[in-house]
Amino acid sequence: MQRLQAFKYELKPDGGQQRNLRRYAGSCRFVYNKALALQQANHEAGEKFIGYVAMAKYLTAWRNGEETPWLKDAPVHPLQHALKDLETAYKNFFAKRADFPRFKRKGSSDSFRYPDPKQIKLDQANSRLFLPKLGWIRYRNSREVLGELRNVTVSSKNGKWFVSIQTQREVEQPVSTATTAIGIDLGIARFATFSDGSYIAPLNSFKTQQAKLAKYQRRMANKQKFSNNWKKAKAKVQKLHTKIANARRDFLNKATTTISQNHAVVFVEDLQVRNMSKSAAGTAENPSKNVAAKSGLNKAILDQGWGEFRRQLDYKMAWNGGILFAVPAHYTSQECPECHHVSADNRQTQARFACVECGYKNHADVVGAVNVLERGHRLLACGDAAFSRSMKQELTEVSQLILN
Repeated sequence: MQRLQAFKYELKPDGGQQRNLRRYAGSCRFVYNKALALQQANHEAGEKFIGYVAMAKYLTAWRNGEETPWLKDAPVHPLQHALKDLETAYKNFFAKRADFPRFKRKGSSDSFRYPDPKQIKLDQANSRLFLPKLGWIRYRNSREVLGELRNVTVSSKNGKWFVSIQTQREVEQPVSTATTAIGIDLGIARFATFSDGSYIAPLNSFKTQQAKLAKYQRRMANKQKFSNNWKKAKAKVQKLHTKIANARRDFLNKATTTISQNHAVVFVEDLQVRNMSKSAAGTAENPSKNVAAKSGLNKAILDQGWGEFRRQLDYKMAWNGGILFAVPAHYTSQECPECHHVSADNRQTQARFACVECGYKNHADVVGAVNVLERGHRLLACGDAAFSRSMKQELTEVSQLILN
């Protein structure tokens, strides 16, 4: 099977290369925003969506025009890929997978991509990488790049530049060494509770740094905007945000790696995190109640990183020969796993579950995980319209491995 994998490193550019990195990122941002403005004006005029091929002709005119001749200084392929990114953003919006495309701001996730591997050279022995119009650039070689190079993405974060090298390689079809299936209930008091009764405590990386972050943000707000002291205060805020994100990512990587190595089949709830974390502020005409409490809940939900947890677990299970399957999440915390009686009264508190029908008692999160596991087994045994044929076959093969 073919495996796509990205290897990320910190770049070590010299002064001239740093200036060019900022210029090229700015050029790609300019092209993206200009194309987005053109799409919006075109829509308001009642015209059809402008596809990538037609938009690329506009890019040629911009590069050769008198108003933006500096676009010629940037490599053309990253500029073209910025247009492809915009087209992808529109497709995701039309498919209701994302919000409407927004304009990019300077200093916020600056990045650009070299999509042509023929223009890129990788010298791992000397820890350097050749990129068009940047030349040979050093990077912190922390691990070996495996596979055939496909593309390179350069990004900026907290004043540092990074490179993500995507490769493709052929690997043997993995076979899971584990023989167990498990259900997982995700929560806030407990990050992940398993159907065998064990659980992973939450990290709460944002919550632990929230007071410190608020202090730095107040200092920044009290400075004259764009002054040197304001820039120093902003750098501290950005550094703390990076620390929070890195801690969360490290926590999720360790958790998903352990789960994928120890289980052949994992069932999780199909949570709609975007809907769960929507604001409850309402409008001036129809104000909502308990807005502060809902805001705190939203912060706690987003602090857990459930979406990233599922994304990482999905590909790591596949890499280890297992499979991840999401089951419907409705009433998993209110259904009794013994008599299957469903009632809101069964969950008396956040942690206590006591069935009003048969008297079964357990921790509420454990009950949810057990129900997730049983629901997954029922879908596997009886089939479901949402199952694809290949998914059913793959799950059947893994389940036979477990039974044997």
